[in-house]
Order: sequence, then C-alpha cells, then structure tokens
Amino acid sequence: MNKSDLLLYGITDRYWLNGRRLADDVELALKGGTTMLQLREKNLDDESFYKEALEIKELCKKYNVPFIINDNVELAKKIDADGIHVGQSDMAAQDVRAIIGPDKILGVSTHTVEEAILAEKMGADYLGVGAVFPTGSKEDCWVLTHELCKEICNAVKIPVVAIGGVKKENIKELKGLGFAGMSVISAIFAAENITEACKDLIAETKEMLSC
Repeated sequence: MNKSDLLLYGITDRYWLNGRRLADDVELALKGGTTMLQLREKNLDDESFYKEALEIKELCKKYNVPFIINDNVELAKKIDADGIHVGQSDMAAQDVRAIIGPDKILGVSTHTVEEAILAEKMGADYLGVGAVFPTGSKEDCWVLTHELCKEICNAVKIPVVAIGGVKKENIKELKGLGFAGMSVISAIFAAENITEACKDLIAETKEMLSC
C-alpha cells in the first residue's frame, strides 16, 4: 500500500442504492478516481456477501485500486482481498495480522492517541480516525476535536485517513492536521453523480494537502 492510496478512500453503504446494484455504483466511484475501496456490509447473509465481494474485488483489480473488507477477516482471507479494516470492538489488530499475514493491508479505526500507538505496534498499515465531523453513518460515534486529530497523526509513523462527515465543502477545514486522505461514505454513494462527486472530492483533498 502506498500513502497515496488513501487520498480518496470510498466505503460502501447500500442504504443509498435505491434499487441499483452496489457493484455498478462502485464502478462509478472507481471511474471517478477513488483510490481505495472498502466493502462494508453489516446485514448481508454470508453467501450474498461472498458473491458481492468477489464481484467488487474484480472491479477494483480492473482499476488497480486496493480492495478492503470491513471487519470480516474470514471472508477477506477466503477471497484473497488486498486487506481488512477493523474497529476497536472487533478482533485485536495483532490477531488479525497473524491471520492475514505480513503482506496484506491492515487498517484500524482509532479515536485516541493511545489506541493509535497500540494499533501501529500491533501491525496496522494505516489508521482511520474520526469522526472528524458530525455524521449519520454511525449512531455511536463522537466528533473528535481537530487538536486531537493532529495529536493522533503526529503520534504515529503510518498514514492516517479522516473519516466521519467528510464532504467536499468541509475538507479544507482539515488542512494542517496531518491526514493523508479522506475516507468517505455518503459524499460518494449518496451523490446524484457518483463519478463527478469523486472527482470533486479528490480535487478538494489535493488542494487541502497542498496548503
């Protein structure tokens, strides 16, 4: 994984599909320049999740974009995904690393400096930190101060991606905090034009990083 892979990190959410196929929306996001893609499914049965993961893995391969599975370590290993992302309430990062081996990407959600340092020690390749803004994607998350985000980014050597409430209108507010990129759900998959939304998000993120 390169640091640049985190520039626009798309996370799927079938809530926004309105009858469309998730794979079709994912391809629109990939066409728009999404640099990493995480498949996040909380309520899909195992067989459907497996079939969907295989299809989206091939799409990501077509666009040369790393494909990450959220939480489901067994599935990630079964389909040979590029990596896995886990939260604090999921399997410990060191146990995940032991299962997936040294060459797969491991991402960990963190909310404190202590969690970030521990995740890095346990073998994480990148961190997802947030929520950086209010978000409706998770009911149980709280918004971190910009000061805390900066402390977390400065506490680790691995890249950190911002998540939670990120949209093109607020990305510039994160300048100077140390983030390597943006992790986005609704700003991509709830957009009327997913491809154009991704292009706009990338442009705003690049401008923020250059400040």
